[in-house]
Amino acid sequence: MNKQLQEFARSTLKLGLAKLDAKQVMLFKRMYSHNDLLKNISDVVDDMPDESLDWAMQQVQRSLEK
Repeated sequence: MNKQLQEFARSTLKLGLAKLDAKQVMLFKRMYSHNDLLKNISDVVDDMPDESLDWAMQQVQRSLEK
């Protein structure tokens, strides 16, 4: 994934996560920042490995559809 797509994915994730409730955001943190659950969700997304972005976007999209 090129840099521009990575930035788009991270931005999209942040927007989607902002629409979820606290329980869903905590689940996301447990998956992607299990060592630091107090970390700001924006920082969690920024620190995610690039190869996790596609799957994370799918997870957030499914959560938004529910």
